[in-house]
Amino acid sequence: MARHCNALPTTIQPHRRHGRAAESTVPRRAALQIRVARSRRSLPLSKTKGWSSSPSATNRATSTQCARWKHPRHLAIAREHSKIQRTPLRPGIVSVSEASNNSEAPPLPEHHAAAWPSKPIASRDPRLHSQIDAVVTGRHSDPFGFLGPHAIDGGWAIRFFIPWAEEAQISLQPPATESAAPASAQAVEALKLRPEGFFEALLPANQTSALASTSYKIQGRTHYGESFELYDPYAFPCVLTEFDLYLMGEGRHYDTYQKLGAHLVTLEGVRGVQFAVWAPSAKRVSVVGDFNRWDGRVHPLRARGSSGIWEIFIPELAEGAIYKFEIIGPDGNMLPLKADPYAFRSELRPNTGSIVANLENYLWNDSDWLLQRSTKNWFQSPVSIYEVHLGSWRRVPEDQNRWLSYLELADQLIPYVKELGYTHIEMLPVMEHPYDGSWGYQTLGYFAATSRYGSPTEFMEFVDRCHQSNIGVILDWTPAHFPRDAHGLAQFDGSHLYEHADPRQGAHPDWGTLVYNYGRNEVQNYLISNALFWLDKYHIDGLRVDAVASMLYLDYSRKPGEWIPNQYGGRENLQAIEFLKRMNEVAHGKFLGILTIAEESTAWPAVSRPTYLGGLGFSFKWNMGWMNDTLNYFSHDSVHRKYEHNKITFSMLYAFTENFVLPFSHDEVVHGKNSLLHKMPGDMWQQFANLRLLYGYHYAHPGKKLLFMGQEFAPRHEWSEARSLDWHLLQWDSHRGVQNLIRDLNRLYTSEPALHQVDFDWHGFEWIDANDADNSVLSFIRRGKNPEDLIVVVFNATPVVRGGYRLGVPQPGYYREILNTDAAHYGGSNVGNAGGQDALNEPAQGRPHSLVLTLPPLAATFLKWIPSRS
Repeated sequence: MARHCNALPTTIQPHRRHGRAAESTVPRRAALQIRVARSRRSLPLSKTKGWSSSPSATNRATSTQCARWKHPRHLAIAREHSKIQRTPLRPGIVSVSEASNNSEAPPLPEHHAAAWPSKPIASRDPRLHSQIDAVVTGRHSDPFGFLGPHAIDGGWAIRFFIPWAEEAQISLQPPATESAAPASAQAVEALKLRPEGFFEALLPANQTSALASTSYKIQGRTHYGESFELYDPYAFPCVLTEFDLYLMGEGRHYDTYQKLGAHLVTLEGVRGVQFAVWAPSAKRVSVVGDFNRWDGRVHPLRARGSSGIWEIFIPELAEGAIYKFEIIGPDGNMLPLKADPYAFRSELRPNTGSIVANLENYLWNDSDWLLQRSTKNWFQSPVSIYEVHLGSWRRVPEDQNRWLSYLELADQLIPYVKELGYTHIEMLPVMEHPYDGSWGYQTLGYFAATSRYGSPTEFMEFVDRCHQSNIGVILDWTPAHFPRDAHGLAQFDGSHLYEHADPRQGAHPDWGTLVYNYGRNEVQNYLISNALFWLDKYHIDGLRVDAVASMLYLDYSRKPGEWIPNQYGGRENLQAIEFLKRMNEVAHGKFLGILTIAEESTAWPAVSRPTYLGGLGFSFKWNMGWMNDTLNYFSHDSVHRKYEHNKITFSMLYAFTENFVLPFSHDEVVHGKNSLLHKMPGDMWQQFANLRLLYGYHYAHPGKKLLFMGQEFAPRHEWSEARSLDWHLLQWDSHRGVQNLIRDLNRLYTSEPALHQVDFDWHGFEWIDANDADNSVLSFIRRGKNPEDLIVVVFNATPVVRGGYRLGVPQPGYYREILNTDAAHYGGSNVGNAGGQDALNEPAQGRPHSLVLTLPPLAATFLKWIPSRS
C-alpha cells in the first residue's frame, strides 16, 4: 500500500480551469479494454459540490510521494495561456527523443501486458468520476490520496495527470538480481480516461509486492510527437518530519530555511527538488514553473495535517528551475502567483519568479576570520563602518551605466575600504526587492541575495574575500515591515498570514507597507530563521536592524484613534519586544562574535543591554540624538555657535547609557538634505574646514563610527541610488585632502587604544573644558585601559587662529601632536604646534599642568601623552 503522511482535509469551491485547452480526441489506444477487479478501498463521493474531499476520515493522509516532469526546451506552449511566463524552459529537466518534423512519431514500445485485458475505471467504481473531475479541474484537496500508486484487488492502479500527454505507459523497472544478464523493463499501457490528460494504468495480477517510488517510470508522447520519461511525483515519501512540523508550530524551528522553500535533495536514491510552503488557509497549493508549463493542476502539494505546511518532491528537477506557488484561497478564488518566501534566489526585476538554488557548493576560505571573530570583544575593539549601497558606489557608464557585479565589487570595493582603514562594510539591504528606489528596504525575497549584482555563490565569494582582507560584513535587515506587492507576502494564502488584519496594527501609515504580526509563532519563526540564515549560509558578521522604533511603539506615526493599545492599555508593542529579545538571544547564542545593531531613534531604555538585565539584547544602538545635535550645531555660522554650545556638549549626558554607534548614514545625505559638505556654513574654504572638523569630532567622541559612502571625499551633490558617486572630484586637492583625513583618522582610531578601548563608560572620557562657549572651543581627554594611553583633543569651531590658548592637562611630560585636521596634507592652512609640547608646571582648569597651544582655525587637534621621551 502507498505510504501516507497526515494531511489537512479541505473543502473548496470550484474555480475556472486554466491551462492549455484540452484535446477532444479519444486516445488511439482507448479501444484496448483491460479487465480489472473492484478496488478494496472505498473512495466516497465529495460531500461538497464542485470540490473533492479526502477519501475518508481515516485516510486523510496523502500519499508520501512525488516526480519531476520532463519536456523539451523547445516545447511549444499555447500563447493564450495566461499563466505562462516568458522565461526559457530550464535545461536538464527533460529527457526527450524528438520526432522529425517530416515524419510521424515512432510508436511506443510493445506492451508486455497487452494481453492482460482491463475495463475502464467507470465500470469499476462510478464514484471515482468525482475524483477525476477534481484532478483535471485543479480542485482535488488530497491529490496524494488519489494520484500515484494505489493497491486494488490483485494488483496496483497507478493514476497520473499530464495535460500535454497524448498517450502514456508505465515502465516497470526490473528488480535488482545477481544474474549477469540484465532483466528488461516491463511496459504497461496507461488508459487515457479523460482528454484533459488523466491516465490510469493497471498493473498485472502478478505484481502484488509493494511498489517502491523508483520501481517504475511514466513514459509517453506529447501532442507534438515528442517522447518523455519521468518518475511519478506522487510515489515519493514525505520529507518533513512530524517533529519539524511541531517545532514550526511552536515558533522554535530556527533553521526552517533548511526545511521550507525549494531544496535540492536526494530522496530514495533520486536527486530532485523538495518544495514546502506555509499556507494554512489555502485550499490548494501547487508549484508551477516552466517544468509543468505553469499549470497548477499538475503538481498540487500535500497538506501536512493541521500544521499549514504543504510539500512535494519533484524528482530530477535541476538547479536553476524557475517556479512560483499557485494558491487557492479560503474563498475558493485563485490568488496571484506567489514567489517563494524562502527562495534562495529570485529573477531580476521586473520578473518575480523564484529560482531553485544550491547554497552548499561554495568552498569558504575564511576559517581564520571566523575563529578570530568568535573570541573578539567588539566593545573594546575599533569598529569603523563604511556604509555602502552596492548599486551606486561605482557604475560602468560606458556599458549603459550598469552596476558592478559582486565579483567586480570584490575586486574594487574591498581594496578601497581596506586602504581607507575601515574595519567593516555595512551594506544597505541586499535581500531581493522589486523597487530600486526603496534601496532594498522594501524587502520581499528575505532569503535571496539580489540578482542585480550576480548569483548567490558570487555574493558568498564577496563576503569571503572581505574576511580574507580582515573586513567584517554587516547587512541592513528589515523585519519591521514588508511591501504589498501581489507576488509577495501580503495575504499570502488568501488570509492575513504574515500581517495583521486590522490596518490599525497591520498597515504602516508612512511607508505604505504592511507590519508583521509578531504575535504569531510562525511569523517570529520566519524572521528569526531569516536572521540566522544570513549568519549561517553567508557568514555575515552582523545585522543592523532597520526602523526598530516603529516596531516598539503601537502608536508610531499614528494619530489618536489610529492604533490599538496593548493588553495593559499602553502603547508598547509587547509582541515585537519579545521578538527582538528572542532574535538577539538566539543569534548571539548560535554565532559567537556577531553584532546586532539597532536603528532606534527614541529614548527606549536598555536597547543595547543583555536581555537578562531587562534589555533588548542588541550589541549596539545608533545614536540618532548625537547625529542630529551635531549636524544642527555645525549648520550654524561660526559667529553664532557660542549660542548653540550646549548642543555639542549635551550628548555626554547620556553617552554611556547605551553602546552607541555614531552614524553619518545615507539618511542624512538624500531627499533634499544635501551632502555633508553642503550642510556646512561659510565659503568653500570654510565648508571644507568645517567638514574636517566634523570628522575629527566624530572620531574623538566615545562610540563606534559609521560613515556613508562618498562622504569620505566630500561630494558636492547629495546621494542618488540611480548614479555613481562623483569619483571625478578626487582630481581636486580639497576633496582628496578630506579622503586623506578619513584614512588617517581610521588608522589613528584603530591604532590608539585611548580612542576605542573604553567607549562605553566614564573611565574612557574626561572633560577638560566643556564651557568655553565664548570661544567655541571644546576640549576633553580620551583614555584606554592602560593609564599611559591618554589623548587630549581640542576643537576650535571658529575660523580664528587662537594663539596662546592655555589648556590644563593631568600629567607632566610631552604631548605629541598626532593629528591636526588643518594640516596642508588635508587641504588646511597648516597652522599647528610644531609637532607637540612639553607640559608646563602651571595649573589650569583644575589640573596641575598645562599646555600653551596654537589652535588652528575650524580644526581638531589630537595630542598624545608621551610619559618619557629620550
